[in-house]
Amino acid sequence: MPLNQPLEAVRRRIAFAARNAHRDPQTITLLAVSKTFPAQNVAQLAALGQIAFGENYVQEAVDKITALRPDWPALQWHFIGPLQSNKTRDVATQFDWVHSIDRLKLAQRLSAQRSPGLPPLQVCIQVNVDGEATKSGVAPEDAGAMAAAVAALPNLRLRGLMCIPEPRTDIAAQRAPFARLRLLRDAIAAEHGLTLDTLSMGMSADLEAAVLEGATIVRVGSAIFGRRSAPQR
Repeated sequence: MPLNQPLEAVRRRIAFAARNAHRDPQTITLLAVSKTFPAQNVAQLAALGQIAFGENYVQEAVDKITALRPDWPALQWHFIGPLQSNKTRDVATQFDWVHSIDRLKLAQRLSAQRSPGLPPLQVCIQVNVDGEATKSGVAPEDAGAMAAAVAALPNLRLRGLMCIPEPRTDIAAQRAPFARLRLLRDAIAAEHGLTLDTLSMGMSADLEAAVLEGATIVRVGSAIFGRRSAPQR
């Protein structure tokens, strides 16, 4: 399926939301969530100027990165899914970003396994903004202590916070958890003296609300790629 039209449609949505928020669209990174889609789809988007890609499943992602890196060395790879301790080495060596830090142990393993010859691994702490039992993420009240501990680790650079709120259909309701994450990010930065420039929030159904509340990275999959097939772990 040609991906130029859905990609351009998402870019227009981001630009429109940014203008409504009196923001520069260039300050918002579109992360194309390519999980379950083949390397040729990623290459098609790369040829259209899309640079940043998000993956949830480590082995599938590593296979894709290995296949694409010779022809597309400038692509940025972001791990955005739940991370198991036994998979941290591949993530530490193959990815540029990790959005889903929810335990200090994971951050410590990533730091220890990141080669000093590589740039620091850019990381975000995932916050469970709605307190959902089925969702990963640190509780908001624990995010500050986690941020201070992660920021002190070598070979990592703490950039900000990430969330996946409960689905909501009304844009005002969608904005509420994103606003809470923004305020939490700002409070943690002030309390701990950290420079946190990233809010990874917003997906296909709610990216406008996220941009209005300050998202710097929106993670969009189905609006670009269409319906997903079964995951390949």
